[in-house]
Amino acid sequence: MEERIWHKSYAPGVKKTLDYEKLTLSQALTRSARDFPNHTALNYMGKKIIYRDLNELVNRFARALLDMGVKPGDKIAVCLPNIPQVIISNLAIFRIGAVAVQNNPLYTERELEYQLNDSDSKMMITLTLLIPRIQKIKPNTQIDKIIGCHINTYLPFPKKQLFPFVKKDMYRKVQPTEEVKVFGDLIGNFSPDPVDDASQWDELAALLYTGGTTGVSKGVMLSHANLSCDVQQFAAWFPDLKRGEERLMGNFPVFHIAGFAAIQNFITWQGWENIMVPRPEPKINIELIKKHKPTFLPGVPTIFVGLLAEPDFRNLDFSAMKGFFSGAAPLAADTIKDLKDITGATMCEVYGSTETTAMVSITPWGGQIKPGTVGVPVADTNIKIVAVDDPDKELELGEPGEIAIKGPQIMMGYYKKPEETAEALKDGWFFTGDIGKFDEDGYLTIVDRKKDMIIAGGYNIYPVELDDVLMGHPKILEACTIGIPDDYRGETVKAFIVIKEGEALTEDDVVKYCKENLAAYKVPKIIEFIDELPKSAVGKILRRKLKEMEMEKLEIK
Repeated sequence: MEERIWHKSYAPGVKKTLDYEKLTLSQALTRSARDFPNHTALNYMGKKIIYRDLNELVNRFARALLDMGVKPGDKIAVCLPNIPQVIISNLAIFRIGAVAVQNNPLYTERELEYQLNDSDSKMMITLTLLIPRIQKIKPNTQIDKIIGCHINTYLPFPKKQLFPFVKKDMYRKVQPTEEVKVFGDLIGNFSPDPVDDASQWDELAALLYTGGTTGVSKGVMLSHANLSCDVQQFAAWFPDLKRGEERLMGNFPVFHIAGFAAIQNFITWQGWENIMVPRPEPKINIELIKKHKPTFLPGVPTIFVGLLAEPDFRNLDFSAMKGFFSGAAPLAADTIKDLKDITGATMCEVYGSTETTAMVSITPWGGQIKPGTVGVPVADTNIKIVAVDDPDKELELGEPGEIAIKGPQIMMGYYKKPEETAEALKDGWFFTGDIGKFDEDGYLTIVDRKKDMIIAGGYNIYPVELDDVLMGHPKILEACTIGIPDDYRGETVKAFIVIKEGEALTEDDVVKYCKENLAAYKVPKIIEFIDELPKSAVGKILRRKLKEMEMEKLEIK
């Protein structure tokens, strides 16, 4: 790779270009099981699954899927929180050459139905608790079979035995049928012997969905090469960290690209211990840190803000802690300083997206830390800053413009969306829609967003989708949503609503309606009823005008 301005800021020992091993993630699991057979792979609330056993569980489930008729290239929907079955399922799907389609278990039936249809998913792996919801929408999809997973299957004794009685609202006993199978039963019925690995380097491995300015989710196609190159870039950033030696907290959900790439793929490649976090709440984090002494703690800014607000966090033993990873939203300089003062550990800010397999740039490990930036581009990653209105015009150093990226971690494209793919990918460059700039040392700062995306608690929320749902309410004439600053979530959602003449509507009515049609994190937290929305000469609602008006009000306060 040609010399770029950021290469001078690389920490000692970090290479600017890599010789990639053509090893897929399912093959990497086989290697980790060989190299570290007795090392803990998954630590689920104290129940430890070693790498040898994880590899055998993946083989068992791969055989079960093959027995159920799954073929290479088939799309298998996975809709699970951070429990061992999500890792086992994804790696088994990789191993037989099928495609793992990630779905958020918090999604409503409307959202799930769209993604199942768009992805052409033939089978769904989900919580037994969610099976009734899936069965309700199943006739409208191509789903043939549903595999249910119990939350307590891999809990340690006596939590596993007590769970059905203590958490009755989270446990649902399932009677297997031709249509519905139980994960634990399938695992027990098949051999742990090695399965021929059908994963192919250049073939599609996974579909992860990202929103869009049109309000329609897009399936991001990631190849086995994308996934593998991404983790190799990440591993090369930390040359002093060895395989088989670290313990990482699994705060990011695996269905999200950050969790998929880091909590699942990177840990598997490295043979590290995954301390699984079902719910990334401060008190749960504190308890797990106390018990299991992680060496790395990743999370979105809200996790770190929440932890720093807990007195118990400040009194923990941080002698094992080496570093923090933060992504999905900007992290305040005060937060970085507080974490460093309390723990002595280094904060690495990461920038990336689903389309870039999660990682593009990162704070140099062992290098200079510049709060407010997202570090420098990783190995074999080229970034250019171009004029927003002219993608062919590259801007001078320090000028803000649209970020365009090229590298081996860039997606194959959007599933079944050639026009959107052509718009985002040009000559190998991915045009992000983010506005950024470089400083004289090659550190990247994210200035703004070209799109109107809202980032709340690390989740990407697209206002057009929310507007469409609100406009579906029979009493709403017009609606427009924006993101406004929030000390905890980074941003929160505010909805401006014009009620139809003669109708009455309350904030509670709107929230209830939204909860029925949107995932909880998308539901507007603030609602303002307004007589009319600002519009352009042609009648287009001016979202940015609303944003400006709101920011002026906040400044006055």
